[in-house]
Amino acid sequence: MSIRYRLAFYLFGMFLGIIFLYYFLTGKAESRNVAFCYLPNCRVLKELRSKPFFYSEQSSEQLVQNGLDSLDIKELLQEGDVDFSKSDTKTKGPRTYFVNGQSKDNKTDVTLVLKNYREKVVLNEVQVNPN
Repeated sequence: MSIRYRLAFYLFGMFLGIIFLYYFLTGKAESRNVAFCYLPNCRVLKELRSKPFFYSEQSSEQLVQNGLDSLDIKELLQEGDVDFSKSDTKTKGPRTYFVNGQSKDNKTDVTLVLKNYREKVVLNEVQVNPN
């Protein structure tokens, strides 16, 4: 068999394999609502979203004072940036994370201070900086 036929068979098989993998891997990910998070920011936000979420009294008051609501918090936990330089990730107890982002109306910069316990997440403080 000449090299042209070998190359043609190889490329045809590789093309079929790529189509097969694309069809089955994207179908499984979409049907199971799977997100592939490999970067640290994405992994932390995914972990924070996956646990039961609670508000401290201080944070509830700060949300009301600044005109924010739970939709803003959900948006920040979806699209925010974790500030690892301020966050305390090395402790044995609950870890503290600072999540930065903008409110849904894009008028204020918001920083959430979250305590990540083993079984829950507590919003401790909300810091707002108007643009």
